[in-house]
Amino acid sequence: MKKLDRNTVGFWGVAILFVVVVQVLITSGILSNFWATLLKMGAVMAIVSLGLNLIYGFNGQFSLGQFGFYAIGAYASADVTYRWVQLHTANGLVILTMAVTLVGLALLLFSNLLGRIRGLDTLSSFGLYLIGVIAAVYAAIGLSQPLIAPVTNLFAAMSENVALNIVFFIAVLVSGILAAEISYLFGLPVLTLGSDYFGIATLGFTIIVKVLLDNSDTLLGFQEMKGARGMVGIPKVTSWIWVAVALLIVIAVVRNLLHSSHGRALISVREDEIAAKAMGIDVAQQKIFTFVLGSLFSGIAGALYAHINGFLHPNTFNFIKAFDPMIVVVFGGLGGVTGNVFAAFAWALILEGFLRIWLPEGFEAWRFVVYPILLLIMMLLRPSGIFGSFELPYIKRVLPPLPASLTGRKSSGAEGD
Repeated sequence: MKKLDRNTVGFWGVAILFVVVVQVLITSGILSNFWATLLKMGAVMAIVSLGLNLIYGFNGQFSLGQFGFYAIGAYASADVTYRWVQLHTANGLVILTMAVTLVGLALLLFSNLLGRIRGLDTLSSFGLYLIGVIAAVYAAIGLSQPLIAPVTNLFAAMSENVALNIVFFIAVLVSGILAAEISYLFGLPVLTLGSDYFGIATLGFTIIVKVLLDNSDTLLGFQEMKGARGMVGIPKVTSWIWVAVALLIVIAVVRNLLHSSHGRALISVREDEIAAKAMGIDVAQQKIFTFVLGSLFSGIAGALYAHINGFLHPNTFNFIKAFDPMIVVVFGGLGGVTGNVFAAFAWALILEGFLRIWLPEGFEAWRFVVYPILLLIMMLLRPSGIFGSFELPYIKRVLPPLPASLTGRKSSGAEGD
């Protein structure tokens, strides 16, 4: 059995201790609900920003679409839990899970089939994918109907709190996968564009999602979302433990990915696409993989966010707010995990916490002036971000020492020379 190194034990020990201490402070009432909510918001923003950092900081694809996938995860999960709590039915959970499952299978099937066809252009491929997805969604709606009543009865037999947390957990995972599948479809034609044009296209995607949410009650038929009026009645299930555990899992996934050969391949695309192709790396595959994984993180973060305050409004996901993860990534340092997490918590605590308290009454809106000024000063004095290239030892890959036998062989060889 492989022995854990000191850096790994130290990181996880400190991380778990921090999570437990914060939870004790919240439970005892020492940390008010206001500051506890800000810590949750910081953790959620860290998850979104890590997803964007994978896409932009490590893979080199300039994206402004993460808040679109964030919104998809938020509204999808909120609709599932709303139907369970307010309407006492698991139809949202069953239909969404079935749809995500069948769409995923359809995407895998079409990927294998279309991969064997040579010379198929991107738009034709996208059209075939879209037909398969639409067919899978209609099939999911029909196949899920007989399952709704049994699943509802199963959860109803549990205690109320246990059933709600299980429904919430499944809703978070399925909503994240939904965001990932939509990003795969969206990325097929769009990732062929250059980085700047890709950024404009993703910004357009965020605007489209916001407009659809404004008309979700009329255009999409989800009356409970109430369109531009905002969705209410969402259960406040997201606790500090939920977001902290989710953030730690995301950090571990990102860290292990970057330490793998796959991670080196996606970073090589950022450095030089032509050189990466010359080395046999499938650049298109690396781009779509990174984009999908980053969107998965955004969808999960959105699902967690939806259940913090129990209220959602389309304006929360407008194109101006789409710049928040980008600001956090730049503030913490492109291509850095440690600075990214620190900047996300600083963003929440400073913008919505300290500046609200320190600014005189009636001048709270000035925090949107003070915050950009602080960011501008930081960029002028330290353009590489707060932490620059610094990483915690657990996250930063440290090469193991050479074996003693190899070291001795080199030394004897040198002496012989």
